[in-house]
Amino acid sequence: MNLYSPYIEFNRKEWAELQEHQTTIPLTEMELEQLKGLNEEVSIQEVKDIYLPLTHFIDLYASVSRELNRLTASYLKKEADPVPYIIGIGGSVAVGKSTAARLLQALLARGKNNPKVDLVTTDGFLYPNAVLEEKGIMNRKGFPESYDIKSLIQFMGDVKSGKPEVKAPVYSHLAYDVIPGEEKTICQPDILIIEGINVLQIKKETPLLVSDFFDFSIYIDAEEQHIRHWYIERFKLLRNTAFQNTDSFFHSRFANIGEEEAVQTASQIWQDINAKNLHENILPTKGRARLILKKEADHSIQRIQLRKL
Repeated sequence: MNLYSPYIEFNRKEWAELQEHQTTIPLTEMELEQLKGLNEEVSIQEVKDIYLPLTHFIDLYASVSRELNRLTASYLKKEADPVPYIIGIGGSVAVGKSTAARLLQALLARGKNNPKVDLVTTDGFLYPNAVLEEKGIMNRKGFPESYDIKSLIQFMGDVKSGKPEVKAPVYSHLAYDVIPGEEKTICQPDILIIEGINVLQIKKETPLLVSDFFDFSIYIDAEEQHIRHWYIERFKLLRNTAFQNTDSFFHSRFANIGEEEAVQTASQIWQDINAKNLHENILPTKGRARLILKKEADHSIQRIQLRKL
């Protein structure tokens, strides 16, 4: 181990051994299947080795944060208003962020004192397709300029300040667009998970960054060749499932193409859009995360890096 590295590094075995006394997993195989994303492989063993130690580690951080808030309020002779502990989860398209976020939400909610845990994705803060078309950036959907960052910052500020009700827009992957008039209401959760490719980015449209509101942040990492493969495999699965739905944005484009054309199309989309976004905007944010989870070709997490600085 490099003593002067900014990280404390763990292999899978070392990380799993942090969870010394856990004998039962608060999640069934059926529940795990419901939490998994399309083409995402996560086993109960993965939950035991990776996610349970992570959940308890976050619990430790959250407990310290709550105690600090209490002590600060006591010193200032003020009432300690409840504020959520906010966790950001970032990483590439198709790397498994959504599955990780849902797993953490489920496990944290079943922890000590059964905290209220909410999950919001930043997809809802994408500009509607009509706006992207008007701006001429529909082909850059997912890039920093395609998000309404001011609204996302406002949302984060309202949640962190303890506002009783805060509303977030909702995105439909089927329609490939923000759903007009549909909102998710967040009511003072104990823990809020924010998941999205842009959560750790530093390009500013406002004086604040999304990550300024985070108490803990996670980056899901993998070699690009693996992510590209997962993206193509997911595209092939979607061609046979969601794209067959006539309500799907992609129905007329991809529902009837053959497998070879599907692979070529997905590869081109990856090269022209996702790989470019990964290298320009997503991968450079990895070092800003508190914790990095490194996945291998089989989706398993084999290395964990905890930032010391």
